[in-house]
Amino acid sequence: MSFEAVTKFENEVANFFGSPYAIAVDSCTHGLELCIRLQNLDSITVPKRTYISVPFLANKLQIGLHWRDENWQDFYHLNEGPRKIYDAAVLWKQDSYIENSFMCVSFQYRKHLSLGRGGIILTDSKEDAIILKKMSYDGRLPNVPWREQNIDTFGYHYYMTPEVATLGLDKLPKAIESTPKKWVVTDWPDLTNMEIFK
Repeated sequence: MSFEAVTKFENEVANFFGSPYAIAVDSCTHGLELCIRLQNLDSITVPKRTYISVPFLANKLQIGLHWRDENWQDFYHLNEGPRKIYDAAVLWKQDSYIENSFMCVSFQYRKHLSLGRGGIILTDSKEDAIILKKMSYDGRLPNVPWREQNIDTFGYHYYMTPEVATLGLDKLPKAIESTPKKWVVTDWPDLTNMEIFK
């Protein structure tokens, strides 16, 4: 399986957002998870109004979950450091990458670049980009048969397929030229009122 389309898609999206590196994944939530795992966080802080999969990560990773009231726009952070992790699922703005951070963007079907599924992690750390790439792809680097690699990283099956990346490359020019929807915080319910979080 050739991952040339994925690499090209990563480079073009990174260029749009003004990020030195990008790692394409199968969903924004999985991108956030990989960044949390990379930094070995023991808790995350989440706005009460967001998509439900984000606070679910705390249960999945067996870490602490804290809530906050926040009238956020375009993105919000999950932690204070060492590098902030931003849930930027709905963000679509040229040169909007925040340096020294991880920003995770969604390509789910309702998002501006609608691919049905998919996401991307933006970062300015080459070292972290290499590790996150391996983490997203079963601990391996693409385009080299895994049996020929001495796997040194725990990996997860979270990579973007070449087919989705090719669709992304086809739709990217129109996405760049068109105006994105402006999401508001009330587009999401207050998750703390749901039974699962009580």
